[in-house]
Amino acid sequence: MSSLPPIFLDLAIILITAGVITVVFKWLKQPLVLGYIVAGFFIGPYFPWFPAITDDSNVHVWSDIGIVFLMFALGLEFSIKKLKRVGSTGAITALTELAVMFVAGNTVGHLLGMGTMDCVFLGCMLSISSTTIIIKSFDDLKLKQQRFTGTVTAVLVVEDLVAVLLLVVLSTLSVGKSFNGGELVMSMVKLVFFLIVWFTFGIFLLPTFLRWMRRWMTEETLCIVAVGLCFGMVVMADFAGFSTALGAFVMGAILSETIEADVIHRIITPLKNLFGAVFFVSVGMLVNPEVLVKHWLPIVVIAAVVIVIKSTAATLGILLSGKPLRSAMQGGFCFCQIGEFSFIIAGLGLSFKVIDPVLYPIIVSVSILTTFVTPYMIKAGLPAYEFIWPKLPVRLKKALDHYSTSGRVNTHEKKLGSFVRKQLLSILFYSVILTALGLLSILILRPMVDGLFDKWGVPQVWGRLLGVLATLVVMAPFLWALAVKNVNRERIRKMLHTYSHSQVAVIPLLALRYFVALFMVGWIISRYLRLAAGLVVVVAIVVVAVVLLSRRATDFYNRIEDHFVTNFYQRQAQNSFKIPESLEKNFIMERMTVTPYSPLSGHKLMDSKIRQDYGVNVVSIERAGKVYDLPDKDMLIMPSDRLTLLGSEEQLSRVRTAVEVEPDMLIHDHSDNEINTYRLEVGTDSRLTGLSIIDAHLMDQYQSMVIAIERGKDYMINPPADTVFQHGDVVWMVSPLELKINDLRVENVPS
Repeated sequence: MSSLPPIFLDLAIILITAGVITVVFKWLKQPLVLGYIVAGFFIGPYFPWFPAITDDSNVHVWSDIGIVFLMFALGLEFSIKKLKRVGSTGAITALTELAVMFVAGNTVGHLLGMGTMDCVFLGCMLSISSTTIIIKSFDDLKLKQQRFTGTVTAVLVVEDLVAVLLLVVLSTLSVGKSFNGGELVMSMVKLVFFLIVWFTFGIFLLPTFLRWMRRWMTEETLCIVAVGLCFGMVVMADFAGFSTALGAFVMGAILSETIEADVIHRIITPLKNLFGAVFFVSVGMLVNPEVLVKHWLPIVVIAAVVIVIKSTAATLGILLSGKPLRSAMQGGFCFCQIGEFSFIIAGLGLSFKVIDPVLYPIIVSVSILTTFVTPYMIKAGLPAYEFIWPKLPVRLKKALDHYSTSGRVNTHEKKLGSFVRKQLLSILFYSVILTALGLLSILILRPMVDGLFDKWGVPQVWGRLLGVLATLVVMAPFLWALAVKNVNRERIRKMLHTYSHSQVAVIPLLALRYFVALFMVGWIISRYLRLAAGLVVVVAIVVVAVVLLSRRATDFYNRIEDHFVTNFYQRQAQNSFKIPESLEKNFIMERMTVTPYSPLSGHKLMDSKIRQDYGVNVVSIERAGKVYDLPDKDMLIMPSDRLTLLGSEEQLSRVRTAVEVEPDMLIHDHSDNEINTYRLEVGTDSRLTGLSIIDAHLMDQYQSMVIAIERGKDYMINPPADTVFQHGDVVWMVSPLELKINDLRVENVPS
């Protein structure tokens, strides 16, 4: 009997079945995700006419790893700066669509007789669109260069972020198995706290660590380090009470700000594809045909809700963001499906046993139906607009045309709003950092100090005083930043003098900054020394005053901030220059790698007409580790060159189709272009005798190359051009021609 663990047989069945079926789906021009699901159905327990897997638990472990890699890759494609760039369009559209679909999902769930938790999960599953399916459809339909695709991409960025937050919220709800407002608020507060701490310390430390290792880094070591960091954050997220998916996403987002991000994404893509395939196959294994037949009505109803209401809600959201009706309908019709996040959310509900198991195959069936419909809905956007627009009343047309200008505010309101926003973000950020440092001190430093001073027989109060002093010294730069940074007294005085009603917002915010700084100092002292409240306040005031007057604290904080900013903009700093903030909304810089199949490859920069045809500028060309800034117009564009291009998102999307061209087939068969092999014996009557290879002119006359000469028992492989042919030599030649050279007595050797 074989001692081979069952996981080997299971993986063989999973991967072979998935491989064959996905090839069929590729031939049918359908998304590979559907192929994985169908493969899972074939090897699942509900299809008895096909080899089934033997150990479900191992497959589920692998599928969990698949979720980790999918979220890690998603995080690598995410960027905080990218989220800022998508602006209000992405946020308004995504939130509108999410709100409408959550309500619609809840309503449909109740109408179909589902339980409360089933309805909540259903609403969340219907809220998130499939980034994979939409982007794949754009590729298949050759729509990436269209104007509306930029809006769709912006919405997908926000949706992906919201989906990650939904996982946290649903995990909290699942633990209590009911809605608890207070507990939910505390979970969100905890989430914000940990996200700020993780991103701050991650961006402060990881780029420095990778920069230190860069000299000894290879693709192999970088892959190991990146995957190790990913799973390390997964463990930290689980320890903090969050989902593993959140941890993987956060680490991917942190690493996305490093210059290693592109390489990391490339080398972990095979891992993501492998484990992601196992995840989607495991999804298909849960599809029960009997359940589908029995519950065909909910499947059809939910699918119709997704196709109709979801696309309508997205169209409304794009309209509300100020886009014209044409772009709104073209973009809105793309959001007519659910995908991979819906499976993850459903799997979360099953793992906590808070949803009916029947809901899982129902949502998978809805995903399959809506995925098939997606390409047709995308193509229907423009015809639908052309049908509806002429029938709209003139007054409504004018209202839609002028809507985008209705959101303007006067200059003072913008300045005041910017001031309030910046102050609140500063208070939140520094409060979280100070709280994290305080908790580390209280939970780690204080017990350590107490133990040491007890061991030494020294009164504990001295240890506590030392702990307070050390903690406040570490916190001092951030206390200074909380109380003083971004407070331009001259600007505030001018604002209060010019606009008297500004004091309603300005003065309380400044007071709040000082109060929080005092509170943090008092909190640390009270946790260590438990002094009377009055003494705590007095000491806090003295300490804060010292901090504010301390030049060293200011300098130390500036060094910390400079290091953080350098790491945060490390990837952007690779660009030849920084785009002014006033132009960031209209122009971006992006790197693209020229593929061997690109029509630009082999052409001079001047002849490529990149600027004339696509409206973008080539800022630099990186080749073999060397960067050529503002390259000369006569410079050749070669395969594997990395072009830094400057233009709008729409222009870059268009030029990408000419730069990053993928082959229609992965492997090409060149059997029709065989080179023939010939054997020639140099006899006494051969004219080659006494001639060198170069003087025989075999290449010029017969397009033949001498690859070997057999002379007695010796072989000369690739002989030099001055080698002289001798009587009795056996010459081996290759040529693409059918040679018939009687005077050379050539013998054709079958290949």
